[in-house]
Amino acid sequence: MNLAIVAITDAGARLVRRIVARAGDCAFYLPERLRETDGGHYFEAPLGEVLSELFARHRQLVCLLPMGVVVRLLAPHLRGKALDPAVVVMDEAGNFAVSLLTGHRGEGNALARKMAGITGGRAVVTTAADVDGPLTWDEAARQAGLVLEPAANLMNLNDHLLRGERIALVDRRGRIAHDFIEVPGVELAETFSAALNSGAAGMVFVTHRLVPNLDRMPNLLLLRPRDLVLGIGCSRNVSAGEIERAVMWELERAFLALASVACLASTAEAAEEPGLREFARRFALAIECHGGATPGVGALNFGARSGGMGDCEGAALLSSRGGRLLVAKKKHGQVILAIASKNDSGGG
Repeated sequence: MNLAIVAITDAGARLVRRIVARAGDCAFYLPERLRETDGGHYFEAPLGEVLSELFARHRQLVCLLPMGVVVRLLAPHLRGKALDPAVVVMDEAGNFAVSLLTGHRGEGNALARKMAGITGGRAVVTTAADVDGPLTWDEAARQAGLVLEPAANLMNLNDHLLRGERIALVDRRGRIAHDFIEVPGVELAETFSAALNSGAAGMVFVTHRLVPNLDRMPNLLLLRPRDLVLGIGCSRNVSAGEIERAVMWELERAFLALASVACLASTAEAAEEPGLREFARRFALAIECHGGATPGVGALNFGARSGGMGDCEGAALLSSRGGRLLVAKKKHGQVILAIASKNDSGGG
């Protein structure tokens, strides 16, 4: 579960159970003395140990605790805005939900608003862009399901946005352009080349394409749509390392970004291979399994004689939901793969 909620008093426990009833999929933690048969997690360990464990395990953390206590206990565990989970602190009456950590990057502001909506309280947000500025690039990306790259450039681009400086936005599929049409300084560019030659202080590209020398361009932010499918077949006992090398090679040759890969597509047999499962786990990718005849694709070669190699093109197209093939099947040792784009990705 991504969300954990913790409290230590009777009043806090009552509010926690009320929130859980409305919030749905979340875990809650209370002291052992407050135990009920309600599916909660109950602890006897010191609060500092509990908070540090929850901070490391969950992406979102809501604390019905004094803010000073939360700050002192979590301070030694902070790693950075791009890595820390969202932390929201609430009073036991549910009057205020304060976005304490990672207001944008970790969705803290949205979490504070969600908690306030449940309790009828007020969200307290102090990040400048949310108080008196436009939608920031990371918030726009979060709402559109896009992945930021590189995170180190985010602050520069948000600063340009807040100051109203010129930013060239390339968004050929219109994923976020509508949010910035009337924002001072933001100009829509048709192509990467037009943006690069625009003289703008910053640039934002919404694309699954690789951009060379990105580490030398602090004024460029890439927002990655998750619109690529890797069709993968493999021999028995192939290693995750061999699969990774094959995938990276073909992505780089096609100028496609790993961050834009939405899922893997394969045969049920190949999906049971430890190497493929480890590769999927390593990059947090789901594996979609296919077999048999495919309307519009033809018969997939998933017979017993094919082992786990199968028809990677057909599998990729199936998972693309009507998309198109970008990279025809290529064989790398014990791995065969193809790459398709989903049907809403256009030119990426």
